[in-house]
Amino acid sequence: MKRLHCIFWLGLKEMMSLRRDWVMMALLVWSFTLAPVMEATGVATSVNNASIAFADEDNSPLSRALAAAFFPPEFQPVVQIAPGSGADRMDAGDFLFIIAVPPGFEKDIRAGRAPEIQVLIDATAMEQAGIGANYITNILGSEIRRFAIGADLFDPPLVDIILRSAFNPNRDTVRFAGIVALIGQIMWLTTILTGAAMIREREHGTIEHLLAMPLAPFDIAMAKIWANAAVVLVASGLSLVFVMQGTLGISIAGSKMLFLVATGLFLFTATALGVFLATIARSMAQFALLVMLTILPMLMLSGGETPVESQPAWLQAGTLFLPSRHYMSASQAIAFKGAGIDTVWLEFMWMALLGTVLLTISLLLFRQSVAQDG
Repeated sequence: MKRLHCIFWLGLKEMMSLRRDWVMMALLVWSFTLAPVMEATGVATSVNNASIAFADEDNSPLSRALAAAFFPPEFQPVVQIAPGSGADRMDAGDFLFIIAVPPGFEKDIRAGRAPEIQVLIDATAMEQAGIGANYITNILGSEIRRFAIGADLFDPPLVDIILRSAFNPNRDTVRFAGIVALIGQIMWLTTILTGAAMIREREHGTIEHLLAMPLAPFDIAMAKIWANAAVVLVASGLSLVFVMQGTLGISIAGSKMLFLVATGLFLFTATALGVFLATIARSMAQFALLVMLTILPMLMLSGGETPVESQPAWLQAGTLFLPSRHYMSASQAIAFKGAGIDTVWLEFMWMALLGTVLLTISLLLFRQSVAQDG
């Protein structure tokens, strides 16, 4: 009991040290407020509010129907421009997409000919240009088929394919990107805070003061682990409520408490990883390099950027030993699919097992590091 009491008060001392570190406090606030918002809304993986114009030389019911098929939020209201002015308007940066319908377009369709529609795209906006080209092709093709079927130009297809998107029916990229961004910030911050605390003790020489007290290396490490994990857990909980739900309007399908339990298990592993990296590094610069070499691959292979199933088979087997993969899988299942403990218990066990192994190795290395410093 006395040992737990010492670990508790040493952890509170760690929180006080963090409170006085304005750089770390600023990083903590930024990472759980503006960073996930910017990451969720700043990188578009779908067309949103794209400017579009029509140069309609046909002025037929079909061409007017084509212009009316583009509407918000994917596109801005269609602007009619004079034929032949498309290139100049695009050079001036007025529109991202310009569609030119030639004269006699509907007449050619009725005659069974294959007229062409010109689509000008400002390809300097690479993401929007590439995705928007597919949007425009599908919309135009769909409207022309609907017109041809209504005019009895050909029979409708025998099979009507209906697409339904599970767990994200509107295919809202902000909802997915926001949760993934929050998970990424949790991974970064936990490792950085714990490891930086260890390095700071060594560089400031306060590790000798701690060793002069009736404390074991285990007590020092556990105090830093629980203190930094608690800070990140509270910050992530507040971010989930006020930033994810309040600012971005993201709804959590499953239990928020279960999401925080998954986060707590991952924090157990990530703090152990921070201690491990801090015992290897001999300076803050070395620690920063090790964090980049470790956390970045963990994020890339976790399944947040690309599905694990899309990775090579040998790499998929290797990701089983990454706690980030199991945390990403469990948290996404809870947040998007409303999964319960009966679905994610295996991921929880993996995180607990990997955390225990990593913590054991970290504590052994930390004892050796403390003994060398002493």
